[in-house]
Amino acid sequence: MDSEVAREQALDAAEKLFYGRGVQAVGMDAVRTASGLSLKRLYQLFPAKEELVVAYLERRDLRWRGRIAEHVERHDDPQERIPAVFDWLEEWFGEADFRGCAWINSYGELGATSERVVAQVRAHKRAFRDYLAGLVTDAGLADVLAGQLFLLAEGAMVTAGITGSAEPAAEAREAARSLSRAN
Repeated sequence: MDSEVAREQALDAAEKLFYGRGVQAVGMDAVRTASGLSLKRLYQLFPAKEELVVAYLERRDLRWRGRIAEHVERHDDPQERIPAVFDWLEEWFGEADFRGCAWINSYGELGATSERVVAQVRAHKRAFRDYLAGLVTDAGLADVLAGQLFLLAEGAMVTAGITGSAEPAAEAREAARSLSRAN
């Protein structure tokens, strides 16, 4: 089997298991079983579980940011792109397997013990904040709004993950609209 195919199989299995059950609750044996790879092959691809966790977060980051950008870019009006972020969050929160933010969850589990996971989490959050800053600039609004929107979105993610409800996105969207009008 080609290394890239095997890597994707391992990452598919890891993502489903890590996101669904938690990183620390899932051993490499479970990833091996779910991926259909031998344990030897899995360790050839990812010599340590930490490497698999970082790769899972990196791949998820690219997909997550791509999905949100694709949704937001459907709106031609830069003013409508900001609430569109929260529309997308609401859709995401409503997915059957939604378990909160993968990066916040991973940070909560491994932030005290893995500098590499912390770096990946911070890179993801920085990229998301920068994305919001670009939307704010494109809409001609005050730069300070980016940080406010970031906090609204992050708070909605945490709240939705805990409550199992998509409602925090709708509430955050309305707050974002109010803040946008004020800026």
